[in-house]
Amino acid sequence: MSWYDDYRKKLTTPEEAVSLVKSGDRVYLSGNAAAPYVLMKALAERKDELQNVELVHVLLLGDDPLSKPGMEGHFRHNSLFVGSADRKAVNEGRADYVPIHLHEIPRLFYRKLLPIDVAIIQVSPPDEHGFMSYGVEVLATKAAVETARIVIAQVNDKMPRTLGDSFVHVSRVAKIVEVSENLPELERKPATDVEKKIAEYIADLIEDGSTLQLGIGGIPDAVLELLSGVKRDIGIHTEMVSDGVMEGIESGMITGARKTLHMGKVIATFILGSRKLYEFVHDNPIFEMHPVDYTNDPFVIAQNDNMIAINSALEVDLTGQVCSDSIGTYIYSGFGGQVDFIRGAGAAKNGKPIIALPSTAKGGTISRIVPVLKQGAGVVTTRADVHYVVTEYGVAFLHGKNLKERAKELIKIAHPDFREELERAAKERKLL
Repeated sequence: MSWYDDYRKKLTTPEEAVSLVKSGDRVYLSGNAAAPYVLMKALAERKDELQNVELVHVLLLGDDPLSKPGMEGHFRHNSLFVGSADRKAVNEGRADYVPIHLHEIPRLFYRKLLPIDVAIIQVSPPDEHGFMSYGVEVLATKAAVETARIVIAQVNDKMPRTLGDSFVHVSRVAKIVEVSENLPELERKPATDVEKKIAEYIADLIEDGSTLQLGIGGIPDAVLELLSGVKRDIGIHTEMVSDGVMEGIESGMITGARKTLHMGKVIATFILGSRKLYEFVHDNPIFEMHPVDYTNDPFVIAQNDNMIAINSALEVDLTGQVCSDSIGTYIYSGFGGQVDFIRGAGAAKNGKPIIALPSTAKGGTISRIVPVLKQGAGVVTTRADVHYVVTEYGVAFLHGKNLKERAKELIKIAHPDFREELERAAKERKLL
């Protein structure tokens, strides 16, 4: 049988496709802009037929019908990175959260610590050889597909065909559902004055030929904007690509010409941005997509000389401990790739791991540089891993410094309204 005949034979309705899910199954859902919403909705409509189905995933965007109240006993999320779709359910005890470094997630599947029964994914249409691209998210999807008993594919003609280690053959899937849906887009907000100031300090740390890892938000976008026309031959090795990278390529600032690993290539594991970005990455050989156990492996990251990792935080205490996944006991997100890249950049030749955050929150009423982390807050990046902390008031370099020196450095970059209070707290802790 040709792959095309096999493809046609496997075509079915969403309802028929998700009928393969049984009570007690562990189901992997591809996430980010690759979430298979049509199949998720069809699965939710089967709730009365199913009990104790566990849903494993990374970030889910938008409206998730499977985590709504009333799904208890039928579906339960076991989130590897909490987002807006499942944050409420996690904090109400209707869903679970696994703290884990992003690069370690595929091992959970390969080592059968989280054996997958069914993988429900979204992919591009097949090429002339019968290979479908994972498109905007390879991440842990490749591992889930390779280890699942059953694979159900939502084939979307709006999914870009991305290149790299990012393909699954028609023969691997059991059921196929064709859709034509625009992918979720990331709302892009202009950088604030605070974010622009932070970006100025970060840009000063970046040299020609550096390789960058950037996340989502105003600070990364502002950094790339400042570098454009000023710095040359910037490379990208990151977990996420957004519109700023596309613009850097178009301006000629991002070339990857001096990269020591994958010269000339943008290396990433997922893409999240605008429709223009999704069209830009389609069949574009400058982009090379890989599973997250490669892109985020600190030993791989460290092979990039002049690696600059830029990550955010919710709060940093006076000794340099970084909380990024929770506000006190309230779970907000996840570990993601922060520690992967902080450690990778820290081990790289001339690498610079950076934690960047505004000095305050809630309209300036709360300091993000704090005497101690909130009760119940999780330490994502340890004080031993932190090198640079940047706010709109400057750069604190902590690596190799003792607790007293760290407290002094961090108080200098705190908001002036809170420095006296922080000095007092530091003295009470015998840090000063």
